[in-house]
Amino acid sequence: MATFKSIRIDKTEGGTTAAYADFDDADLMDGDVTVRVTHSTVNYKDGLAITGRSPVVRRFPMIPGIDFAGVVEASQNVGFKPGDQVVLTGWGVGETHLGGYAHRARVKGDWLVPLPAGLSAAQAMAIGTAGFTAALCVMALERHGLKPADGPAVVTGAAGGVGSVALALLAKAGWHVMASTGRPEEGDYLRGLGAVEIIERKELSEKGRPLGKERWAAGVDSVGSQTLANLLAQTKYNGAIAACGLAQGMDLPASVAPFILRGVALLGVDSVMCPKPRRIEAWGRLARDLDGTKLAAMTTTIGFGEVIDTAHAILDGKVRGRVVVDMDGK
Repeated sequence: MATFKSIRIDKTEGGTTAAYADFDDADLMDGDVTVRVTHSTVNYKDGLAITGRSPVVRRFPMIPGIDFAGVVEASQNVGFKPGDQVVLTGWGVGETHLGGYAHRARVKGDWLVPLPAGLSAAQAMAIGTAGFTAALCVMALERHGLKPADGPAVVTGAAGGVGSVALALLAKAGWHVMASTGRPEEGDYLRGLGAVEIIERKELSEKGRPLGKERWAAGVDSVGSQTLANLLAQTKYNGAIAACGLAQGMDLPASVAPFILRGVALLGVDSVMCPKPRRIEAWGRLARDLDGTKLAAMTTTIGFGEVIDTAHAILDGKVRGRVVVDMDGK
């Protein structure tokens, strides 16, 4: 029986363990497309899964990795044939279905998206789930009718994966972008992506007023909790915040004041179960509007053997931008 390299998470009496291990082809889960994984990435959720700091994984044993890019090896799906290059994000992969931190994956063809023209597999994973989510956030703000003439846009967690891509996309679209970060040393990096102003994280992360001075018309938030409450309290009349993360917490200690006095909207953005037509739209937007030079500036490439260490680092706030995993790298 054929085996391949993987990261395997097992449940123990004390929690979970993650380790590099051989995995048997015969133990792959059901699916109509088998993919040779060439690249993956390390997202915040991957860090939670590998470290066990949050109950992301709901099936054991599990191969983590919530996204991957690769080449179709075998297919019973009419939409794909051997040799096709594909990308996968979401659908519970790496949580309830064996994921991308392995040299082979078997999934439903309906979960796959063709690799967009103009992007390599490595670039697609430089974007990854974080960048894909950022694109969905920007699209949600635009569907709400917001435009750069309405005022500035704010991005929280701006030096992280979602934040970096959201910042670059908003700047490309002509927005005056205000970048919130707890890492002031990343100021030059953020300005290089298009930030016009840098906001110290403490301005937004500590308890604020139910309704504050109007500062921005739009925002992308991957932090949640008190930070999101403060964003809403300082959003302009008829503005909106697209929320997609909970790095600070799942709670929302806000009041109804911004909603009923200023008509502010809170736009929830989910990338896991996003319908395929919107996925294709978002990937097309990323291929078209995300500057390759800026993408390279926010990207670090690691070998497969560095994933577990990097998972710990991303939760400790030591990772900037995006991390590509070269599955053939050491």
